[in-house]
Amino acid sequence: MMNPPTSLFDDLASIDSAAQHGMGDWAAVRAGLENDGIALTPPLLSEAECREARAWFDDPGRFRSTVVMQRYGFGRGTYRYFAEPLPGLVRELREWLYPPLAGIANEWAAMLGERRFPVTHRVLAEECAAAGQAKPTPLILHYGPGDHANLHQDLYGDIVFPLQVAIMLSKPGEEFEGGESVFVEQRPRSQSRAIIARPAQGQGIVFPVRHRPVRGGHGYRRHAMRHGTGDVTRGNRTVLGIIFHNAR
Repeated sequence: MMNPPTSLFDDLASIDSAAQHGMGDWAAVRAGLENDGIALTPPLLSEAECREARAWFDDPGRFRSTVVMQRYGFGRGTYRYFAEPLPGLVRELREWLYPPLAGIANEWAAMLGERRFPVTHRVLAEECAAAGQAKPTPLILHYGPGDHANLHQDLYGDIVFPLQVAIMLSKPGEEFEGGESVFVEQRPRSQSRAIIARPAQGQGIVFPVRHRPVRGGHGYRRHAMRHGTGDVTRGNRTVLGIIFHNAR
């Protein structure tokens, strides 16, 4: 499994937990995606970094757009897309997580006969810009009591990187209850499958943007996947979303 180059780890030393844990076991992430459709990571952010990122939500100047979900039938809650320049922590996470995920994405591409992706996020961003996708897509999602997100896919243009990461910024069980991450896999000629995840604070979930390869009787086939969030029953749940392709 491809790992980020050493120089990139040196550049990203400010990400305390990521540097400490190294995220070296990308084979485990790949296996989780293959077996379960999603994969939990080791902690990517420290508690202090999670508090810092949560505080950004209350600073509108950091964002290019705010979406109140109930206005559009998306569920109930609020999310905000970061403006350029991205906060250093978000930019570094995007750049650091991308190369090993691109390795997985290119394995999937070979299985499904789809396009390959560049090995660095900078080149992907350049491709997005050339296709008219120049708006950054990392975001913060905030849910209070009774809030939830309907099942959806994060597609923003013709270029779609097939994996994304959601990092939990709040403490489950202490700062909120409920609000489980929900994924639904549509299986051809079979009933859909629901997958529930409960990441700890600072932990990420890696999951498909629109589909994943599954071996069938005649080679690999696409299983479409959508994701959402269950009702928050108490407190406030805040998540950092790292999407790698940009938006029109």
